[in-house]
Parts: sequence; C-alpha cells; structure tokens
Amino acid sequence: MTEAVNETMKEALEKVETVATATAEPQKDALGRSYATGKRKDSVARVWVKAGKGKITVNGKDINDYFQRPVLQMLLNQPFAVADRTGLFDVDCTVKGGGLSGQAGAVKHGISKALVLFEPGLRSALKKAGFLTRDSRVVERKKPGQKKARKRFQFSKR
Repeated sequence: MTEAVNETMKEALEKVETVATATAEPQKDALGRSYATGKRKDSVARVWVKAGKGKITVNGKDINDYFQRPVLQMLLNQPFAVADRTGLFDVDCTVKGGGLSGQAGAVKHGISKALVLFEPGLRSALKKAGFLTRDSRVVERKKPGQKKARKRFQFSKR
C-alpha cells in the first residue's frame, strides 16, 4: 500500500514540476540576453547568455586563451552538451577570485543558471546532471596552534 502511495506522490510531483517549468517564462533583457551568477570555491562569475554561434568569451578573452587546459574548456561546454544546445549560444562572462579550476566551475554554474532563465524547459535536464546546485566545498580554515587546517606542529615527547 505504501509503495502505491509513494508512486502516486512521485507522479504528482513530476507533473507539478513539468507544469511549473512549462509555464515559466524566459527572462531576457532588452538585448535578448539572460544573466546569472555562478560560484565555486572563492570564484564568482557573472554570465550573460544569448542566441548565437557558440562563441565563449571570459574576461574579454576567447575560451582557448583564458582556459588553456582542455579539461577546463570541456567543463564549460558540459551544460550545452547535456541540454543538447552545442553551438547555439554565445556566452560573455567576467570571473573574479580563486584559481583557474574554481573559475571554470563558477562559469559552468553561471552558464547553467543562465540557460535555465533563457529556456526554462532545460531545467530538468540540467538539474538532473547536477549543474544547478552550487558546490559548497571551500578551503578549510587554518586553526590556531597548528601549521595548517589539520596538520599539527611536530610533537616531541622529551
């Protein structure tokens, strides 16, 4: 009996979610862009997405010039691959703070959020892939009386 109730509740939730995403309207500015903010570690990315030919610029530079490692470039293209929209959007973003890995994660998070605002129907696919969830892991702080966050000073018995 409880399994049947759980199944009906799951179906009802899915219907509500699809209706909510279907009725949600795209949020675009006067220039036809959607804006979102992405975060990862200490990095914050401001991302604008608009219809285009797939050009991605980060801090005024091309993606290949800013993120030279192929892994980081692949990270930025993941939201488009999951949404099956590769080469259909131009992305312009500014990113501050942290290192390259954190910045790439912040831009990916911002692209995902901006895509959902541009096309609300993509929310379920991006949510399922985990791209809309902010990765809350940050560096642990250094503790007093220790060398680093967990490393202690050398102990001498005598």
